[in-house]
Amino acid sequence: MSLTSVLLLLGGFVLLVAGGEALVRGAASLARAVGMSALVVGLTVVSFATSSPELAVSAGAALSGSAGLAVGNVVGSNIANILLVLGISALVVPLAVTSRLVRTDIPVMVGMSVLALLLALDGTLSTLDGVLLLGVLVTYLVVVTVRARRAAPSRSHPPESRTGAPGTSAPRSRRRATRARSIALDIALVAAGVALLVTGAQLLVDGATQIATAFGVSDLVIGLTVVAVGTSLPELATSIIAVTRGERDLAVGNIVGSNIFNIGAVLGLTAIVAPGGVGVDPAAVRFDLPLMVAVAVALVPVALTGQAIVRWEGALFVGLYVAYLAFVLLAATDHEALQPFSAAFFGFVLPVTGVWLVALAAYELGLRRGRRQV
Repeated sequence: MSLTSVLLLLGGFVLLVAGGEALVRGAASLARAVGMSALVVGLTVVSFATSSPELAVSAGAALSGSAGLAVGNVVGSNIANILLVLGISALVVPLAVTSRLVRTDIPVMVGMSVLALLLALDGTLSTLDGVLLLGVLVTYLVVVTVRARRAAPSRSHPPESRTGAPGTSAPRSRRRATRARSIALDIALVAAGVALLVTGAQLLVDGATQIATAFGVSDLVIGLTVVAVGTSLPELATSIIAVTRGERDLAVGNIVGSNIFNIGAVLGLTAIVAPGGVGVDPAAVRFDLPLMVAVAVALVPVALTGQAIVRWEGALFVGLYVAYLAFVLLAATDHEALQPFSAAFFGFVLPVTGVWLVALAAYELGLRRGRRQV
């Protein structure tokens, strides 16, 4: 382990924090300036921005002839976004989940996860599959934007501007110029935040990869762990900074929107760009893609109960992610502990967790039905 590796790690963390701060400030101010909620901005602008590392990695892999890496990148990042990023964010501050997220956006994320799995069953994401994924994303964005504009509060004009009183045009023009400068500054802040996040994530991945290589860890394990977590670091930095600044809607919207963008834009564009589409490893079809769907589905009852993700639920998510990483490492090294660990994890932990989440969802739905009948 060299000094360069340590400096890369430290520099990456500093840039991630600075980038997350700039992105949250700019996005929250932009939401107020254009009359949209922080949730909608988190689902669109912020989620696209924090998904840029995944897009950069996948596009580069496709152009270099390793398009299959895009599938592992997206699947690993989506799993990390929910279990690790949302889990840690909820441990810092319990996360508020709006009814709109439960009714619309989380089901869209689950639906796109299922669609990606179905399209990959034949072992390939073809160009047509990529067009379909990208088309679903574009449709979703159009619906979100139209609804947000309809829900935005109408700005009433002051009485003097309607009466045509002398001297009112100058103040009105000054207000417009001030608002335009404010929006331009917010956009510049978002752009700077994205640049810092992407650079910081790249430095952190490079440093961690060098350290892992120095300890003799294989490229496979590095790809399954360091790259997936590394490309999720912008979401982690942005979400933690958002919740500490009180923008809890933005934090949850960022994760849900990022997962939607990862499937629709990253997988979709990569399948379109890659010659002949993207090959999907049979192991990914058997395990990783179904796990991505299961994790997305698990978010539904967690978000439904009390319309919040509380600390114990965050701890559960983080614990599941640690277990997932342990399984990946044991499987990659063919460790002798793999068989008993798999038996305990898949035979007990996951079934019990699944039954528990279903019971929580049923209990919450029963409470809501009872309230409506009262």
